Parts: sequence; structure tokens; C-alpha cells
Amino acid sequence: MCGTCCHEVPGDYVKRIPIYPDEADKLIEIAKNNNIDFKIIEDLVFPDIKNEKILILTYRIKLDNEKKECPFFNQQSGCTVHKFKPLACQAYPLALKRIDAFNFEISIDPLCNFIIENYEVLEHMDLPKLKQIFNDEYPKAENFYRKNKKLIFKIRKLEAIKKIEIPRKISLDEFNTYLQEWEREDIIVK
Repeated sequence: MCGTCCHEVPGDYVKRIPIYPDEADKLIEIAKNNNIDFKIIEDLVFPDIKNEKILILTYRIKLDNEKKECPFFNQQSGCTVHKFKPLACQAYPLALKRIDAFNFEISIDPLCNFIIENYEVLEHMDLPKLKQIFNDEYPKAENFYRKNKKLIFKIRKLEAIKKIEIPRKISLDEFNTYLQEWEREDIIVK
């Protein structure tokens, strides 16, 4: 309940608390019902040049309030949406590290207080022991990883059956134009 994972990190590092479209919908509803200023921005997106749409795989919680923290974080009680906490938050301090648009790996957030305090012990630990230490978080990190893989598979399948077309080379100007002009479509998997 230290809240490190719920706060923006000072400096040039941009913290990503990725949320899936279905998670975003639920959190938007909770925020609206509780008069909470909750903002998200698109995170992992692909331009579909065939249908002229931006396909959204994940959003990111904006940590742009006065305290630079998740709007659902409370100093006394921690997460106020624990029951509906995004998968990324459930898996913390284990996280997905994006290698490229189609590949991820599970990593450990070095900014977590527990990790900082136990780094020398954790540094040389093998995977079975890490799974034991993170017995609650590791299965959720694996679910997070699998869900991202399902999203990428869905994109690739839609490409294979020629329902969408994702360019493999695109200029920044073209991409920015698409972002400004095209409609959005959430990509959802169970």
C-alpha cells in the first residue's frame, strides 16, 4: 500500500499503467459515479489503412493531477477500486516490457519499494523461487502477458483474412495525420 506503483515517477521516465478497453469502460463508469477526475489516453494503437481507423489495444491512465497519482489511489486505504483493479495493477511489481509492437516480456519494476529493499536477494533468484515470492502477482502477470498476445494474435488474424491492413512502414507525419483524422475502434479479447 505504499502507492509507488500509483504515482508518476519524477524525471523523463513516463509511467505506463496500461488498461484494456473493457477495463477503461469500467473505470470510467466508477469515476463518473464517484465524481472522480479520471483521464486516459491511447497507449498501444495500430493504424488500419484499409478501413481508415485507429485500432486501440490499450489505454494508459493519465497521472496528471496535482499529486501525479492514479485518481483511484487514497493515502490511507490504497487502491479504492481494488475489486476492479486493472490487470497491470494486479500483477505489480511484475510488468510487461514492450520489446516492439508485437513482442513483450515479463519484467520486474525496479522502482517498487519491495524490489529496492530486497534487490540483492532477488537479483540472483531463479524463476521458481521468484514465482513463489510473487505467488499472487505472477499468475496475473502471465494473464496480462497472454491477453496482450491474444490482442496481437487478433490483429494478425484480422490482417490474414484481409479485414484490416496495418502498414509495416509509416512516416511519423502520416501516423500523426491518421491519429488526428481517423475514428477509433477498441480491440477487445477475453
